[in-house]
Amino acid sequence: MNAAEVLDVARDGLWTILLVGGPLMAVTLIVGVAVSLIQALTQIQEMTLVFVPKILALFAAMILALPFMGDALAGHMARMAGRIASGG
Repeated sequence: MNAAEVLDVARDGLWTILLVGGPLMAVTLIVGVAVSLIQALTQIQEMTLVFVPKILALFAAMILALPFMGDALAGHMARMAGRIASGG
């Protein structure tokens, strides 16, 4: 395996990580900002208030995105298995 193939495998892995984790991180970020904005507007300074909405939104997004995430991971595994089977 030469340097170009290593970079190709690394690029494919990073792209898969972004595809799988990106939507969940975006949902968590949006919910966190919304809850923080509500806290700032109402002057509620409870530190633990952010966690419950974030966790609920994350679980809901995960349930909705699981088929997509599974397909992305299965595609990545198929590509890696193909590389292994072809000898590089």
